[in-house]
Parts: sequence; C-alpha cells; structure tokens
Amino acid sequence: MYLAGVSVQRVEDITAALWGTRVSSGTISKLNQRIYGQIEEWRNHPIEDDFPYVYLDGVVLKRSWGGAVKNVSVLVAIGVGDDGFRRIPGIVEGTKEDKAGWSGSLRHLQARGLKGIRLVLSDACLGRQESIGDFYPDAKWQRCIVHFYRNVFSHVPRGRVKEVSRMLQAIHASEYLESARHKVTEVEKKLRDMKLSSVADWLGSAWQRP
Repeated sequence: MYLAGVSVQRVEDITAALWGTRVSSGTISKLNQRIYGQIEEWRNHPIEDDFPYVYLDGVVLKRSWGGAVKNVSVLVAIGVGDDGFRRIPGIVEGTKEDKAGWSGSLRHLQARGLKGIRLVLSDACLGRQESIGDFYPDAKWQRCIVHFYRNVFSHVPRGRVKEVSRMLQAIHASEYLESARHKVTEVEKKLRDMKLSSVADWLGSAWQRP
C-alpha cells in the first residue's frame, strides 16, 4: 500500500519522528481506503455545469507500483465556467499522452456530462487534437501560448531567449489577425538575420498549422 509514492513503513517512520509514536500499518491502510474512496467519488461525480473553455494538459508523475517506480501521465481538464471561474471537471490517469490516453479521458468526461465546450486550449499534440475532434467536433481549438513559447525556446540558444521572447510577444500583442500575420513575417526575417534559420522555419510551420 502506498500513499503519494511513500510506503506504509516510511509513513510509520515519519509519524514516529514527528509525534514520537508510530501509526500502525492497519490505521494507515484504513485511512488510504477512505481517501481513495473520496477521490473516486469526486472523479466520477456528474458534471452539471457547462464549461465554454477547457484547458487540456498532461502531468508526468512518479508512482510506486508493485515495488517499482514508474512514470504515469495524469491527464487534467481545467474548465472555465460561464461565471469566469476555473474548476477541474476531471483528472484521469493514463499510461501516456497519446490518442488512446486522451480518448479515454475525454470519453470519461463526456459520459459524466461535460458539455457546452466552445474552445479547447492545449499544446499541439496530434493525438490530443484528433481526440478532441472525435468527442467535441463543434469545439474550436487554440494552441496554448505557454507550450508554444516552450517549443520555440527549445530551438533557441539560452543567451537569445529574452530577445526572441520579446519578438513573440509582439506577435501575440497584435490586435488583428492580419497584423499578426505581418508581424510573423517580420519576426521570421529577423530570426534569419540572427542566424536562427531553424527557429524561423519552425515558427513559420507552426503558424501555418490549423
């Protein structure tokens, strides 16, 4: 039995160090079962509110299982309701961030009543985009700016990151689409002048993606 990757034996040691007495393994197991029951109840409760905007992302965590530590992808949906407040409609544990994993996550959310989605925001993971189209074909998709910047910076030398960041911010600060397109052309040229042709190519191809 494990709690947040910590074995029962380790929890006993921690309680002894903190409070001078050990909590029995039986007590820990009972507490775990109670917590897991509450978590499962929350994970499967009906979703009654509409969420016009939904952010989808995955977090890779370490999990102890069968005496080994493995990477597990936790697929998270963060919704913005009509009231403008963010809430988490659901979290699903998957083996990895691929179409099968995200299809299972979205199927679970849809079955619980997630509806009213007008815009989904995520990174450019192809499997995720395909899954969104399968379950919410009427929802539009927008690339997450944070992930976009991270993708660009992975191609930029560390000493040029701030400069390139200001260039990207100028694109996203454009008030109109045509202005943004013009700014992209300018930034591509500047990047080539800075001997960052591979970054310019990546930016151009990323801008053309749907």
